[in-house]
Amino acid sequence: MGNLLKSELFKLRKDRSLWTLIIILTASAIFYPALIFFDNGADSATVNELFTNTGLGGNNYVVKLVPCILAGFFISSEYSVGTMKSIVASGNSRVRSYFAKLITFSIGAIIISVVFPIIIMAASMIFFGNNDLPTLDYFVQTMGLTILYAAAFASIMSLFSIIFTDSGKTIGFLIIFFLLFDSIFYLLSQEFALIKTIFNYSVFKLFLDINKVHLSNSAFLKLLLVPIITWIVFGMAGSLIFRKKEIK
Repeated sequence: MGNLLKSELFKLRKDRSLWTLIIILTASAIFYPALIFFDNGADSATVNELFTNTGLGGNNYVVKLVPCILAGFFISSEYSVGTMKSIVASGNSRVRSYFAKLITFSIGAIIISVVFPIIIMAASMIFFGNNDLPTLDYFVQTMGLTILYAAAFASIMSLFSIIFTDSGKTIGFLIIFFLLFDSIFYLLSQEFALIKTIFNYSVFKLFLDINKVHLSNSAFLKLLLVPIITWIVFGMAGSLIFRKKEIK
């Protein structure tokens, strides 16, 4: 397992799509506060406002959509170029191979998920000063939960990536899925009690609550456990599909 992880991490470091996405997110996080500063002056915004409203608010879309592109190139494309066949033929079990890929892809999704809010906070400090910063507890809480939910969404993306085995189909399907599924899931939850319960305990619903300042112990525990359970469940489901999948 260790050698598999080293191999996957090496491929992740060399993945051009990952670095391209990081550069785009970094540039966006720098340009947004810069535009506000040069258009409206140093008193037009605060670091806390930009981190909470823009960094975390805009990150809702980043966490669920941007890693879809990485999934297409890092996972699905390996079928078309024959890399996946070589991995399976190397003698390692398919379950280990899948989890090595999932863990590495989750790391890539986590990196993508924290770039935008952290860079926008750093850039805002440069332009607007350090007078109104988010508290350390709040920063650690939101970033920690963001990491967990990014990994949970990555496990869902990984499962669909091995089903489609084509980068274009994977990226297209995942983006449409994450754009529409929330709304469809919510509408169904208003009609059926069982679906409402599932929706209330899903990563799709709880992800929207990670930027809340005051949380009870039970609410925070739910926010903490649901993404971990989701990662495990979808990871096991993906490994089972990968075990039975014919690889040409």
